[in-house]
Amino acid sequence: MMNTRNDDMAQDQAAQTPAEEGDLGIEGIEPMENPELVALRAERDELRDRFMRALADAENTRKRGERDRREAEQYGSTRLARDLLPVYDNLRRALDAANDESRAVAAALIEGVELTLRELLSVMTKHGVTPIVPEIGDTFDPQQHQAMFEAPVQGTKAGQIIQVMTEGFLLHDRLLRPAQVGVSSNTQG
Repeated sequence: MMNTRNDDMAQDQAAQTPAEEGDLGIEGIEPMENPELVALRAERDELRDRFMRALADAENTRKRGERDRREAEQYGSTRLARDLLPVYDNLRRALDAANDESRAVAAALIEGVELTLRELLSVMTKHGVTPIVPEIGDTFDPQQHQAMFEAPVQGTKAGQIIQVMTEGFLLHDRLLRPAQVGVSSNTQG
């Protein structure tokens, strides 16, 4: 009885072995793929794709966060700098309005205003705010200047600066405020 049982098991194994190895014993015919195996491979490929996309998304988010942090550090003071520009302009106007007579009478006051203006400019420069100071005769640059008016002036060429109303300012490499200028519209040199 035991011998019959061993013979049956040996026959079962022999019958299953070629199928498990993918050889049906008939040449030229491919073994059939197990549907579960096909489904598992498809699921694996889909999960691998989703994983790679998630990794790429995480890396992009990290880079974006780093860039945003740098920009906030560099340009976060933009509003404060813009709010300080009228203070600079008013101190500059006060000094420009002082004539020789008023300078003699109020020398200490004018010196205080000059020192305050110098300190304000020093602090602004320390934080990346630099003035744009065009000179009369310079060529108009629309990236840094704002034309307030055009007028024909003898001895100038079209596009030359003929008057500077206010200085402009840069915050690092970004324009904070353009310099306000008058531009020659002379067509003859």
